Amino acid sequence: MRTKIPRLAVISTLTLALAGGASAVVAEPAAPAGGDGRNEARPLVLGHRGASGYRPEHTLAAYELAARMGADYIEPDLVITKDGVLVARHEPEIGGTTDVADRPEFAARRSTKSLDGVPTTGWFTEDFTLAELKTLRAKERIPQLRQENTIWDGRERVPTLQEVIDLSRRMSRELGREIGIYPETKHPTYFRKQGLALEPRLVATLNRNGLNRGNAKVFVQSFEVSNLRALDRELRVPLIQLTSSVGAPFDFVDTGDPRTYADLVTPAGLREIARYADGVGPEKVQVIPRDAAGNLTTPTPLVRDAHAAGLEVHPYTFRAENNFLPTNLRSSADPTAYGNLFAELDAHFAAGIDGFFTDNTDIGVAARS
Repeated sequence: MRTKIPRLAVISTLTLALAGGASAVVAEPAAPAGGDGRNEARPLVLGHRGASGYRPEHTLAAYELAARMGADYIEPDLVITKDGVLVARHEPEIGGTTDVADRPEFAARRSTKSLDGVPTTGWFTEDFTLAELKTLRAKERIPQLRQENTIWDGRERVPTLQEVIDLSRRMSRELGREIGIYPETKHPTYFRKQGLALEPRLVATLNRNGLNRGNAKVFVQSFEVSNLRALDRELRVPLIQLTSSVGAPFDFVDTGDPRTYADLVTPAGLREIARYADGVGPEKVQVIPRDAAGNLTTPTPLVRDAHAAGLEVHPYTFRAENNFLPTNLRSSADPTAYGNLFAELDAHFAAGIDGFFTDNTDIGVAARS
């Protein structure tokens, strides 16, 4: 069983600031970390793909804004290029997050592949070299909900993991507090079968940057199990087992293992996770479900059971738009308008979570304070 990271309740001082007419939260320099490097404010604010409520996701602009707003960690989802470089994209298919569809020189790269058993048509990072990928420009993934973000379309490139690490260090120096990274290995079985395993590159990158140590401000997460078990033998940083309210880890599906995510979050499943990981990252409805009308109800035993197994709990994803909120916390029928994210976060804080992924870092930091 892994040595668990302590669940601490040290709250940093926070200040509110106005930037460009919009509300933002800026964290003041925190006290130095203790000997284990984890004397942090809790619950942790995890910048989901950066501050993706305000900038196109997985761009250096989004990560930088999340850091400035007070995120404790920034989260790059990791996929890989044809020449074996880890880059930050939500999925290997990049038709919805870059301008590749408008680039005639890459029209022939469009293809249909089976992505974890789902036929998916588009352009895939593993069919591009890093140099080719760098000619593309990022764009907002959900413009129908985040029209304001589209003003940033075309301004940012696809960043490498190394560029995200470099940014986190630059922001740490500038802000006077350490900005951690929280990478996710995306579709590891899919990439491994193409001879482009993510894990050796991730381990090598962390080693090269001096981040494979117990007190590094790094978490590594995955929706699959077998790669986390393998990483447990190679990494000293904490590992997080992601779960979903539906389905099963694809490596289980691929090998005929009948277990599902629901099995993983039982008390027995959580004890098994504790043998190779340090926490779970559940879908937020696994912590507090919704009723048939979509209203927030009461917490499940998940947090209690995870803590009993010695595991952290970092649910995802908290977003301000009505479209993503429980029915009883929406402000109107307009899916793009902001609802009461503060109330949703408060309910999850009361349930005892240790951290949370949010697209709206400023609201997350303000709610925590």
